[in-house]
Amino acid sequence: MIKILLIALALVLFQNQLTAQILKGEILDNNGLPVVGVLIFNVSSDLHAHSDEQGHFELPKIQVGDTLKTSHLGYEPQTHIIASLEKPLNMVFIEKAIALEEVVVSPRLDALNLITDIDIQTNPVNSSQDILRQVPGLFIGQHAGGGKAEQIFLRGFDIDHGTDIAISVDGMPANVVSHAHGQGYADLHFVIPETVDRIDFGKGTYYADKGNFNTAGYVDFKTKKNLDYSSIKLEGGQFNTARILGMFNLVNNKKHSSYVALEYLTTDGAFDSPQNFDRINVFGKYTARVTATDHVSLTLSHFRSQWDASGQVPQRAIDDGSIGRFGAIDDTEGGNTNRTNVMIEYNKILDDKRFVKNTLYYSNYNFELYSNFTFFLDDSINGDQIKQYENRNIFGASSEYNELFSGKGFDGNFQFGISLRADQSNNNELSHTLNRQQTLESISLGDIRETNLGAYVNANFNFGKFTINPGVRVDYFDFNYNDALVPTYNTQHANKAIVSPKLNLLFNYSRQLQLYVKAGKGFHSNDTRVVVAQNGKKILPAAYGFDAGFIWKPIPRLFINTAYWYLFLEQEFVYVGDAGIVEPSGKTQRQGAELSIRYQPLDWLFVNLDANYTHARSVEEMEGENFIPLAPDFTLKGGFNVMLPFNLYGGMHVRHINDRPANEDNSIVAEGYTVVDMNVGYKWKRFNFGVQIQNLFNTQWNETQFATESRLRNETTPVEEIHFTPGTPFYIKGSIEYRF
Repeated sequence: MIKILLIALALVLFQNQLTAQILKGEILDNNGLPVVGVLIFNVSSDLHAHSDEQGHFELPKIQVGDTLKTSHLGYEPQTHIIASLEKPLNMVFIEKAIALEEVVVSPRLDALNLITDIDIQTNPVNSSQDILRQVPGLFIGQHAGGGKAEQIFLRGFDIDHGTDIAISVDGMPANVVSHAHGQGYADLHFVIPETVDRIDFGKGTYYADKGNFNTAGYVDFKTKKNLDYSSIKLEGGQFNTARILGMFNLVNNKKHSSYVALEYLTTDGAFDSPQNFDRINVFGKYTARVTATDHVSLTLSHFRSQWDASGQVPQRAIDDGSIGRFGAIDDTEGGNTNRTNVMIEYNKILDDKRFVKNTLYYSNYNFELYSNFTFFLDDSINGDQIKQYENRNIFGASSEYNELFSGKGFDGNFQFGISLRADQSNNNELSHTLNRQQTLESISLGDIRETNLGAYVNANFNFGKFTINPGVRVDYFDFNYNDALVPTYNTQHANKAIVSPKLNLLFNYSRQLQLYVKAGKGFHSNDTRVVVAQNGKKILPAAYGFDAGFIWKPIPRLFINTAYWYLFLEQEFVYVGDAGIVEPSGKTQRQGAELSIRYQPLDWLFVNLDANYTHARSVEEMEGENFIPLAPDFTLKGGFNVMLPFNLYGGMHVRHINDRPANEDNSIVAEGYTVVDMNVGYKWKRFNFGVQIQNLFNTQWNETQFATESRLRNETTPVEEIHFTPGTPFYIKGSIEYRF
């Protein structure tokens, strides 16, 4: 009898193997557009899959009678019992209010993106500053009027304007190499906040498809493929602030979608000298499913801004009553900038297991900035104003091949990608000027040609509850500089390649718990003028990173991420555009711990918290003289949002940054701050009314701070102390939006 039962069991298992097949399908939304990243989970076998950029998925070892559960944040979850394997399983996902109890910890490397998905849906992005603040642990500061890129802080880095974070929009890089103001300069003001659909981010050096500047992390903003409705929005507030936004849905069906967004913003700011700031933004996107296997997208955008600025002011001038907190020593600072972007995306489905993503982009970028950091230190008569200028063309292309595979006891996917980026910066200038009109001295002037060719291989192997993600990236750089200030024409040239291996291990204990260990090598390139001046030395300093942590849902409505991390940088060797000098700071190491919590105690209440601690030090300096200037050691962001069923919504949020060293021996300290913002709104029929308050308690805080040596007109000797840009005082603005 036992033998008969064993034989029968063997026959059943054998028959199951014969009947088990690969299930294919497609997931679309109400408008017929693909829903990316849907988790398809086979309850019967514990196997899973995710929908790709085209909404397609492929799930192996499916049998008739298996139960599939599908989920994606912001959509109704679905359950399907497989009745037949003869045709694909196509699903239409219906949007719904967010519920954390339906969030599943996805068994994939980018599972942390759940945090920003939750935040965007509970507290939508509605200002340029809010775009970057959506990234957990990331802080920003503005210090030269609203038209200059924000200063960024993340994982113990004063990243300046982008040196150690790779920032892109729909895959098109925002960072500018060998920029007139600073390496990696990333001005995101060409992004209209309301067009942002989701934020893909990752901290550390662990991602094979991310190249230059991916040391502290990366951020890729994904813009909407279509609009659910058209709208016009008006905003007005203190300091002569006004904004108008129009978003117009042109076409929206299963094969074609297109829309246009236009933005105009003007403000004087809180400063004694008006900023006279204005910005114009135009954005258009067209997406087409040309055939079942060919998808095309065209994006066009243009932005222009101009402004005056009061710059950073010395504390001593305020203490002696010379100026107020919002005054200026030199109010002729400011600038203007514009950027035009064209991007084409073409995705080709080769078959059920393979597809290719292709991107082609072009940007024309113009930048002119006037600053005065030292006042009368170098020129006691005319002052120390400088001009930074460039006219740039950026050409880029990338292609990524994707393939699904499976074997005995495992499955996974494979990517191979290549990329090319070529920057042509003409008349890259640093000059000593007077009153933004007269050039007194040309400090540097020339043309830059910088080319980056990259290639990477990346794979994911799923072995039951384990996922192994090995990858390697190779980058080659070619640097050329023609110095216009030397009498004889000469092209200074250098080139260099770097190999960046990555290895990530995930243990997906359940759909509520993922443990991970990540390790990898990254880098940031140096300015072309530094590279050729150093005869090719210190071109591509590497960064080595390590993360260990977990993502956990201990109860249905609580989401937790915590991690320990370490990052070693071979050399923080940066061209300081403000002074026209090279400033090496040697080897550095940073390590820290971070905690992110998202909690929904009630259907209408969402609570969030991001806390980060970092220990950042220079490796080669003596104890007590090894502080890294402006590196934050503790930051915290937290708050709550309410979304009441009778169309009332709002929230309150706090951000805190500790005191931090402003110089290497910590003798000058940049003061920390705690600022609270709030918002409230009401939706009525086609209207949406809102009020936002920045700095609710009118806290006196310094948004950006630097230890700078300067001299005022009436001083005989220079003084080194904190120079700062004051943070916004209590500021209220209202908005009204009409949807149609």
